[in-house]
Amino acid sequence: MSKYLLRLDDACEKRDVEKWEKTERLLDKFGVRPLVGIIPNCEDPMMDKYPIDEEFWTKVDSWIKKGWVVAMHGYNHVYSTSSGGINPVQKRSEFAGEPLSVQKEKIRKGVAIMRSHGIDPKVFFAPSHTFDDNTLIALKEESNVRIISDTIAFDAYKSGDFTFVPQQSGRARKLPFKTVTFCYHPNTMEEKDFEKLESFLLENKEKFARFPNDLSNREFGNLDKILRFIYMKMR
Repeated sequence: MSKYLLRLDDACEKRDVEKWEKTERLLDKFGVRPLVGIIPNCEDPMMDKYPIDEEFWTKVDSWIKKGWVVAMHGYNHVYSTSSGGINPVQKRSEFAGEPLSVQKEKIRKGVAIMRSHGIDPKVFFAPSHTFDDNTLIALKEESNVRIISDTIAFDAYKSGDFTFVPQQSGRARKLPFKTVTFCYHPNTMEEKDFEKLESFLLENKEKFARFPNDLSNREFGNLDKILRFIYMKMR
């Protein structure tokens, strides 16, 4: 039986508060506890249309208290390269292709901001899913992160010092994988997106789990390689 995980991207001080609150009410209704990606120092000009939420970090604390898992979602969410790295879902990145020194500085600064608000992140995922080996080195040397929410696979797996929890879909749907992560962006969700998500939760709420904090010992296998190859070919 598949295990479903829900991931919410782009939580930061500049956000659509109304849509985030609507998302929260919906997930509370079905008892779903998501993984939430926080941008520590958002400088993405696309977010400038949203007013600064002065209560953002208080809200983050309330999410943690209700069992939501918080991740670090990059540092500033500004794309600086056209590299897809080791997970080339997109051809743009804040991290992939940048020198190790630059990536270490971003991770170090992002972690410092989160720690200043009482959060020591253990999970990471990069903007547009793109990162490279230097990102992993930076995370290992500058943070306590050892879990990555990304890559394409049938289930969570261990590679080197990290556990990778796959993220395969941008919407909730039935997929024949052991662990499936659905990625949503509340800032840009429309009414139809909320309706479809609610319908799926109504039928499948028992399959949703809290983001795992245990480390998998499974290795990336041949079926994972085939799935990743097909997925990337279809992009």
